Amino acid sequence: MATYDYDLFVIGAGSGGVRAARIAATHGAKVAVAEEYRYGGTCVIRGCVPKKLFVYAGRFRDEFEDAEGFGWELGEATFDWSKLVAAKDKEIARLERIYKANLERAGVTTFPTRAVIEDKHTIRLVNENRTVTAKTILIATGGKPNVDDKLPGIEHVITSNEAFHLKELPKRIVVVGGGYIAVEFAGIFHNLGVDTTLLYRGEKILRGFDEDMRDGLMEEYTRRWLKVLCGRVFTRIDKTPAGLVGELSDGSKIETDAIMFAIGRSPNTKGLGLEKAGIEQGWDGHIVVDAASRTNVDNIYAVGDVTDRVQLTPVAIREGHAFADSVFGGKPWTVSHDLIPTAVFSTPEIGTIGLAEHEARERCAKLDIYKARFRPMKGTISGREERTVMKLLVDGDSGKVVGCHILGPDAGEIVQMAAIAMRMGATKADFDATMALHPSAAEELVTMRDKWVPPAKTA
Repeated sequence: MATYDYDLFVIGAGSGGVRAARIAATHGAKVAVAEEYRYGGTCVIRGCVPKKLFVYAGRFRDEFEDAEGFGWELGEATFDWSKLVAAKDKEIARLERIYKANLERAGVTTFPTRAVIEDKHTIRLVNENRTVTAKTILIATGGKPNVDDKLPGIEHVITSNEAFHLKELPKRIVVVGGGYIAVEFAGIFHNLGVDTTLLYRGEKILRGFDEDMRDGLMEEYTRRWLKVLCGRVFTRIDKTPAGLVGELSDGSKIETDAIMFAIGRSPNTKGLGLEKAGIEQGWDGHIVVDAASRTNVDNIYAVGDVTDRVQLTPVAIREGHAFADSVFGGKPWTVSHDLIPTAVFSTPEIGTIGLAEHEARERCAKLDIYKARFRPMKGTISGREERTVMKLLVDGDSGKVVGCHILGPDAGEIVQMAAIAMRMGATKADFDATMALHPSAAEELVTMRDKWVPPAKTA
């Protein structure tokens, strides 16, 4: 009978890999993890966590402006980018220490090195120039930002990776893309006082989201004087003594100090040795897995953004936990990728769960729509014109709530709780029977009674 150095070897110490390693170790497995960069992965080190800290920083601008309406007299506010970056770095370092300590506390061996698969049971530790063996291998190497390598001048752009470590805040920036990351960073830079342009090749930002959320955020970004250019792309980028000049597909040019590409992410699989082990990969290099996160090689698994499933941190964590319970804990279960709540941390932010309207119309024979649009209570005194939009989509036959979408302050917090009700199969009648918490924005979800009727088309 073959013997191995480890029962489980995890490549990548991001959210999914760390959870899998810790849970497997608690089940009695001998586990090791290799990480070539920093413990915590994209989310903790250069993703969700530092991004939201930057979002908070930008939102103080609104707070200072709104305070006057409530009787506060404030002096001129100034912002120090270097202080924000230093505070962010301190917090990220603290979280990284916690991630590493939790692994070691669980008895997991950690290797600060790149790991490459030599065969289905052998892993080469590059920095140590040696190999180890494992009965089971889990790949959890996450994703990496995309750039257009064929674009002349692409060497002058940054991605979200570099945005967290800029030595100085640029006076002008162009953010390229229309998804979560682009929309969020455009809002961050704009709120921190940067002259910001969001450039997107499509007709409207946030493709795939509910149309009312897309339109509502575009309206608010326009109100805030954040420039959004759709239907255009860069055709070349040149560096000049004054900064950068980007030429657009319509022949126009943009002068700016920095250009950030946020045009999606790709699985981080290059150079992992997948071919040597015979691991099947998909169209963009992602690792193909089944519902149990198993690859076509029976002892090799993959979780998180390195696969072609939902690219969200909580999903990677859940997949890693399910893998460890199933393989090492004798408690097999799989992750449901339905009804996943998510948020776009723009300002105002979007929280959403379930079907968008265009999806619900395809799946429901009868669809009832409920909408509310109102000024948040805080804005009635501050004078801010921002509007909150709330929307419920209901299967007209079963009465089940199949979609919940919110644009406005704390949208993500509200939708997280709505997700519990929807996961339990709540109907519109259940929402209606719930007592409202007044005064709050969230009470609109349980007080909307009138179905939305589209306006009549004019000839």
